[in-house]
Amino acid sequence: MEDNTILRTRDLAVGYRNGKQQVTLLKGLNLSLECGKLVALLGQNGAGKSTLLRAITCDEKPIGGSIEVKGKNLMDMPQKERSRILGLVSTERIQAGALTVEELVGLGRQPHTGFLGRLDDEDHEIVRQAMADSGIINKAGEYIASLSDGERQKAMIARALAQQTPIIILDEPTAFLDVASRIETMRLLQTLAHERGKAVLLSSHDISQSLMLADELWLITTDRQVITGTTAKLVSDGAMDRLFTNKTIRFNNQILDYSF
Repeated sequence: MEDNTILRTRDLAVGYRNGKQQVTLLKGLNLSLECGKLVALLGQNGAGKSTLLRAITCDEKPIGGSIEVKGKNLMDMPQKERSRILGLVSTERIQAGALTVEELVGLGRQPHTGFLGRLDDEDHEIVRQAMADSGIINKAGEYIASLSDGERQKAMIARALAQQTPIIILDEPTAFLDVASRIETMRLLQTLAHERGKAVLLSSHDISQSLMLADELWLITTDRQVITGTTAKLVSDGAMDRLFTNKTIRFNNQILDYSF
């Protein structure tokens, strides 16, 4: 069987600093991402989801272990090389209201352009295709400030697509969206994985949509273990009941969500 693994963590430990004290949230992580798959990272608030994603994207230095892309240590790569491998869509509101959608998406070409960042005809075509793939091309000339939350998220995904990275990582991509926009965004990410061969990793509180559309899950349990596997297997094994400390909340296999 062909191994499509593009990213691996080896004995990874992640956490944060509280003054002079170092707090470890997760450790001993041996995880892998495959091209062509959508992976959902789930866990309760404070479990370490965002911390883990920041470590994988090299936004924060891991406490221990390593992150490898095709056998190369990601932390040892120059920033520009990393930007050609990994695209990030975060929950942070960007200050880009004065930019048009096309200009924002064009920023995704920076890892591939020269010092002045000028786009040639090929770059413009890549930007146009990224907007089309993300369903935002009809807003190409409009300012980011005028967009709805759902449209702004599509523009951010389009910017990541314009980077042409094999890996796309998203931190709570549906956090501020209405129900229709959440479904649309999740289906878009599934399409990028299945039809474009991207390795897509997202963190989410939207349990139901994640279970319906994700190929695999990374579950952060209440005892800070990370369980991985196919969505169907983890659901059938009862692993979903290990996510929350409140034992009155139980996972309901019929609705693919939690209930009291």
